[in-house]
Amino acid sequence: MRLPARKLLATSMGLYLPMAASAVEGQPAGEENLLAAIKVEVEQMETAETTRAKLEREQALTPGGVTLVKAEDLRERSVVSLGDMLRYVPGMWTATGSTGDGTFISSRGSNLDAVAYDGNGMKLMIDGLPVTAADGNNHNSFIDPLAARYAVVARGANAMTYGASTLGGAINFITPTARTTPNEVYLSAGSHGTVQNSVTGGAVAGDFDGLVTVEQRSYDGFRGHQEQQRSGVYANTGWQISDRIENRLYLTYVDNDQELPGSLSQAQFDEDPYQANPNNIPGNFLYNVEKWRVANRTEWALSDTSDLVVGFSFEDQSLYHPIVENPFFSLLIDNDQTTFGTTVRYDKKLGNHDLLLGLNYGETRVKGGNYQHSGGVRGALSTKVDNKADNLEIFAMDHWHFAERWTLVYGAQAVTGTREVSNTDVASGVERNPKEDYDAINPRVGVIYQLADRSELFANVSKLYEAPTLYQLEDDVQANNETLDPMQGVVGEVGTRGSAPFGQASQWNWEVSVYYAQIEDEILSIDDPNASGTSLSTNIENTIHAGVEALLGASFALGSNAQRIESVVSLTWNDFTFDNDPIYGDNQLPVAPEFFIKGEVIYRHGNGFFAGPTFDIVDDRFGDFANNKDIEGYELVGARAGVARDNWEIYLEGRNLTDEVYVANVSVSDDETVNPVSIQPGEPRSVYAGVRFDF
Repeated sequence: MRLPARKLLATSMGLYLPMAASAVEGQPAGEENLLAAIKVEVEQMETAETTRAKLEREQALTPGGVTLVKAEDLRERSVVSLGDMLRYVPGMWTATGSTGDGTFISSRGSNLDAVAYDGNGMKLMIDGLPVTAADGNNHNSFIDPLAARYAVVARGANAMTYGASTLGGAINFITPTARTTPNEVYLSAGSHGTVQNSVTGGAVAGDFDGLVTVEQRSYDGFRGHQEQQRSGVYANTGWQISDRIENRLYLTYVDNDQELPGSLSQAQFDEDPYQANPNNIPGNFLYNVEKWRVANRTEWALSDTSDLVVGFSFEDQSLYHPIVENPFFSLLIDNDQTTFGTTVRYDKKLGNHDLLLGLNYGETRVKGGNYQHSGGVRGALSTKVDNKADNLEIFAMDHWHFAERWTLVYGAQAVTGTREVSNTDVASGVERNPKEDYDAINPRVGVIYQLADRSELFANVSKLYEAPTLYQLEDDVQANNETLDPMQGVVGEVGTRGSAPFGQASQWNWEVSVYYAQIEDEILSIDDPNASGTSLSTNIENTIHAGVEALLGASFALGSNAQRIESVVSLTWNDFTFDNDPIYGDNQLPVAPEFFIKGEVIYRHGNGFFAGPTFDIVDDRFGDFANNKDIEGYELVGARAGVARDNWEIYLEGRNLTDEVYVANVSVSDDETVNPVSIQPGEPRSVYAGVRFDF
């Protein structure tokens, strides 16, 4: 007989791998195999729980907003994009609409820009190793959310734990291994021609283990010219070299071909919100990316009180991207981006101090060109591109438990990096070559007060810093190769998190953060007065980013049969403004709504059945810096239901059941009255179903 189900890690950690039989005297034939399988399952669960406990401790020792996302919370609903994964993370504004699984991400007001292809402001990492390029851009950064075991979202300056120098913070995705994850088959399908499937298989053999996931996604889209075909392979293998040393090798390959429907004018949106932009179909605008990545990570337990982690990664991306075609100008981007990254982390417990020393280094090179094209077929080379960037982050932190219930967290980060753009016009031979070095010291101090065993108060004051990306320097409004200044500022934050019992068999949990940041030289894109519809990056002298982030959850017992009501509500309030700007005054910054609320209320029965409604409430927002374009808010209603058992799970999810027509994302302009804002529609009524089997 098998072990009873343990839904503490609700991804069904049971894994029954065939193992070599070792005859045990007095046991019936075959029972030794069953006992070996049970041993594997127990070891898997213990390893997974150890990993989760480590991440939860890391969260508890951060005096600011950090949210842990667990894979088991994603298995009961349709998850295609990072926006789906981050649905209940407060402070994170995400939007989709143009591509099948591409996601616009803004954390605490980062990336409120017209340059949607850049995607700066958040450092993306896998197992502590960088995915984000060395210059800070996330262009072409494909991460399958279902290929992660956990994701740690550290917002704003709280990402210093990872050494990140970004306004929005960092997301660290934790890879599943054969020691933490079962063999699995997953299949989902639904509206708009969506088909997504994956197979995960692995094995543990003594000190070695290996896991491979093969995934495929097909998508017709809810708009014209939005078809997508994506396939990927995610593999890792581990070697327990000794009791104190473990090495893991990671391999990733993704091939994504995506049609681009483009943004619409308000008139086009009113006529048919789901049409493609009239230019995109004859221009055959595409977003085709092929990438591979290799990484290696070694962890040494140097002693009972110290650990050392050393890792490296290398990634190559090939981009084919026809994006502009009109009677006067056409643009097809065809380039290769390579990024090398390395990280070193040393943890040491010394009395009542927990010390952390770390180093991140990255180099990115972008080589290729901008071409003319006709209907997506590459033509003559117009601009030769040879851009490069490097970035070094050195950080040190101490968690000083200086009194009962009190922890002082203090440290600093040193950042140095270079950005160099080399764009040569083929016709004239003229080279544009902005180049700059960026350096900063960024201190941080915070305090944590332990209210009870599972709840705490926290506060911090930190410096924010982010250097410009290569894309921003390419689009720089400055002439004569002058460069942009880095974005920097000071943020203060207070909050609380924890969980507590509620009655006999119920409990609730919470995360609440309130922050206020004054930022100098924020990089935003304004309209080029000499070329309508073209955006150029520039520094804005002073802006303010403030907000409230709250995540509330509860689990209420209903009596017999282990019946419960489980609810979660994520609430974010934003106040992002110019600060006495000579042009924009105290206007609101565009893109992010003033507030948004996402939640669900789910009934669960002891037999595994679950069902309940979901909802989204999104406030108005502006589409331009002049605040002349108001984007209406919206309310969405959905529902999901299913059955979750030990080794299988099935779900049915409906989204936007009232078929609300709404704007998901905008392409910002200076002033709607001069250059109209372009908009992208959100998903109409949709239904998805999925099934998962462990084997």
